[in-house]
Amino acid sequence: MKNTSKYYLVNTSVLPEVFVKVVEVKKILSSGTIKNINDAVKKVGISRSAFYKYRDYVFPFYETSRGRVMTLFFVVEDYSGILSSIINRISSAKANILTINQNIPINGLADVTISIETDSMTSDISVLMDEIGKIEGVRRQEILARE
Repeated sequence: MKNTSKYYLVNTSVLPEVFVKVVEVKKILSSGTIKNINDAVKKVGISRSAFYKYRDYVFPFYETSRGRVMTLFFVVEDYSGILSSIINRISSAKANILTINQNIPINGLADVTISIETDSMTSDISVLMDEIGKIEGVRRQEILARE
């Protein structure tokens, strides 16, 4: 039988709450703060059966992007040191930078594309992107592609 699975990237604000709670239980169990499933599901407020029903089908985005090549896109203001700040954030997350491409600034803004390997990252890709978005002069950030 052919695998007909399809995957979608969906904002948590439109998901049923049970999916978000299943991910919370998985995070609690992997962190080791709570050792058994019964206590973890009680803490987040779902049943064991709901957890078992969805645990193999619901994953945070960063989990599915481990060990992959991702291409990140940024629009940045043209001033000295901004690219260095972005690279430092990527480096602190232990992502391996494969390529960097920066276009010539036009009207004070430059496009930057950075490809990274995510297999040794120590933080969630969404956390990394949020951190980069807080760098002064970063106007826009997005994940362009992932392999």
